[in-house]
Amino acid sequence: MRSALDQLPVGAIVVDETGTIVSANPYACDLLRLQSCELLNRSLHDLVHADDQHLLSPDGTSQPSASAQTIRLHGAADTVSLVCSSCAMADNRLLLMLPVDHLICEIAGLRNDETRWKYALESALEGVWDHDFSTGNLFYSATWKRLRGLPDDAEVDGSLDAWIENVHPDDRAHVVASIGRQDSGEVTYNTFQYRERHADGHWVWIESRGASVAYGEDGKPSRIIGTDTDITPRKEAETRLEEISRRLRLALDVSKIGVFDHNLETQETLWDERILGIYGLDPGAGAPSGRNWEDMLHPDDREIAIARVNGGVAAGAPFTNAFRIILADGEIRHIRANTAFYVDRDGTRKLIGANWDVTEDVALQEELRKAKASTEARNRELEEARIRIEYNALHDYLTDLPNRRYLDQILADDPTLNAILHLDLDRFKQINDTLGHQAGDAMLMHAAAILRCHADQDDFIARIGGDEFVILCRRGRSLGDLGDLAARIVHAFRRPIPYDGQLCRLGASIGIAWRGEGDTDPKQLLMNADIALYRAKSLGRDRFEVFSEQIQNQILSAKRTGDDIRQAIEEGQFVPYYQPQFDARSLDLTGVETLVRWDHPERGILAPTHFLKVAEEINALPAIDRSIVEMAYADFTAWRRAGLTVPKISVNVSSRRLRDQSLISDLRAMRIPPGVLSFELLESIFLDDLEDEIAETIAALNGLGIEIEIDDFGTGHASIIGLLNLNPARLKIDRALVGPITESAQQAKLVRAIIDIGHSLNIKVVAEGVETWEHAAILRDLGCDILQGYALAKPMSRLDFEQRIKSGWKPSPGAETAPEKGRRYKAAK
Repeated sequence: MRSALDQLPVGAIVVDETGTIVSANPYACDLLRLQSCELLNRSLHDLVHADDQHLLSPDGTSQPSASAQTIRLHGAADTVSLVCSSCAMADNRLLLMLPVDHLICEIAGLRNDETRWKYALESALEGVWDHDFSTGNLFYSATWKRLRGLPDDAEVDGSLDAWIENVHPDDRAHVVASIGRQDSGEVTYNTFQYRERHADGHWVWIESRGASVAYGEDGKPSRIIGTDTDITPRKEAETRLEEISRRLRLALDVSKIGVFDHNLETQETLWDERILGIYGLDPGAGAPSGRNWEDMLHPDDREIAIARVNGGVAAGAPFTNAFRIILADGEIRHIRANTAFYVDRDGTRKLIGANWDVTEDVALQEELRKAKASTEARNRELEEARIRIEYNALHDYLTDLPNRRYLDQILADDPTLNAILHLDLDRFKQINDTLGHQAGDAMLMHAAAILRCHADQDDFIARIGGDEFVILCRRGRSLGDLGDLAARIVHAFRRPIPYDGQLCRLGASIGIAWRGEGDTDPKQLLMNADIALYRAKSLGRDRFEVFSEQIQNQILSAKRTGDDIRQAIEEGQFVPYYQPQFDARSLDLTGVETLVRWDHPERGILAPTHFLKVAEEINALPAIDRSIVEMAYADFTAWRRAGLTVPKISVNVSSRRLRDQSLISDLRAMRIPPGVLSFELLESIFLDDLEDEIAETIAALNGLGIEIEIDDFGTGHASIIGLLNLNPARLKIDRALVGPITESAQQAKLVRAIIDIGHSLNIKVVAEGVETWEHAAILRDLGCDILQGYALAKPMSRLDFEQRIKSGWKPSPGAETAPEKGRRYKAAK
């Protein structure tokens, strides 16, 4: 500690809790002209001028409430004015001292401003992140997401390759280097700053701090936890501060403070060039005599100025002075002076002082008095600015509607709240993605205008998210009134909106929560409106729904089913069932269609009607499709190894699985021989113009030797041109067309036409829903290639199917029981 104190560029004295000096560095000894031994074990109070004792705290240091105090201390032979500041140091306190100097005080004030700014920044919200590499769990707090403009429930891809794409190109190199040093174990704590793209497109400055809290056997961090802080305001402030600092440095250069030194014993005086310039004297002439200096004083100030000098010298204490001088050309200048005593190394008592020209300052004071009215006007402007800032903090910048923060205040404070309408725009994302953010902004402003137009004057309208709005209705609104309001809004959103030469079509889904005569908590009311909105969107959008306990129970039931489906996928509860397909003439086995069943641990085997809709809503179909394909091909391989002849297998594949980027890579990894597997795709997937993404996937499937079958043909929208473009291997005639052929000759002709179309395009035709042997005979005579249905064989488990194949089973009349009349074949699938 002593070595560190000796290196300080300021005077430093350490005192204990009683105010006794226990250490002093050389700089402090020089300032006071005392030896170290003369200071040690001496009370600091003994050194302080009697008039400045009140500036000390009981322990003998300067009051902690002041960042810097001017205190007079008794030196060896005179009193020295010093700027003092104290701070705690272990069980003692440290007193730092500098000679009185106007510029030092200015700089000290600036540093205080910087400190206040730093503490203000530290009080800002910070986003927390947790990278646990041992478990692969990457956690990001809601605040972390809000810093980037993401929803609280947003899924975050925390991989470096994905995340670094949002980092400013100029910052990526040093960010990657900083992360690399911590990942390698080179540093334990890491802090770096960079720019990251906000969700709305602008750049925000982030300060990231991370600490390694766990390590692997290789010595590298296995878990790093840290915080991210939005320091964009600080960066902007630093830019402004740098500009202020630049101006201050310039001011220091041009201040022209003059310094003099006077030997009290020899009466010799030295002036520097700046003080000579202040007095209008030739720099080469040297300092004037005392008499000449007195002659330059303004007659009105001479007596007081000389008396202050004489009094200060007689008292041996620092003193200040203020006076006017008259230059040789008659110009009058206002001078300020600070003077202090010191003893040089030879023991000679001297005066040192500074003079600076404050003529402009005096003139400025006069200008300030004249500018009082202007200052008051400025204060009014600042008040107006404060009001604008508060307004902007509670309103959406784009639509000028209240924001989520304002909504929360209303929910907490408004006792008249009676109902909430929660609105979500339909087809907004498509418009935003295809026409750009400017089009999206135009749609949002249009939506705000519609809501203002239809809501009552005392309704509270807010934009609480990207395309989400809320209307709070006061008392006096019945449920019928709310329904009429929602219907008008839905109808208004159906009108096309012209934008940039195009007609954009939005829609609106609305959920209504009505308090009525009850006393529902406002936040719960908002949640109820959200539940009703979810219901409206799940029923097809472009509509409104009113919250009820029934809706809540249905949604909770669907959520439980969704949770069960996710668990079922993890535990492998989805299993394949197989329905054989037969040659229409020989009844030889031509293949099997693979159907998914849920082997529920409590409810047994469940058909898709029990889970398909919910699985689609939670985007679980791709995972189910993937597992069924893998299990079906594994069974097929096992059958071939066992010598069981199964020509091919087909699997139903959802449109979402077709859009899954991992589909082709998964199939390549399975190394399926060509002609073994075919995908059954619903005709409704294929319009005349295939999506580029699906067209590329089908081309890749053909390249792997996986055939395409169109399922439920005859009920969708595929045209002959569409069939030519797709070139499927098989068409499956929907059971709705097959069922009536035993009673309707017209229906039989329609089926015959479909068969002829398929054959003309070199496509085999499969008939579904063969429920009777009469169906089988008619379809055979119509030229159908393959038959599938309950009359021949129903869907069965792998074990049941294997047992039948091993026994040499072949369908025959009466062997299978057709489903009861009216039973839906697709429900069984």
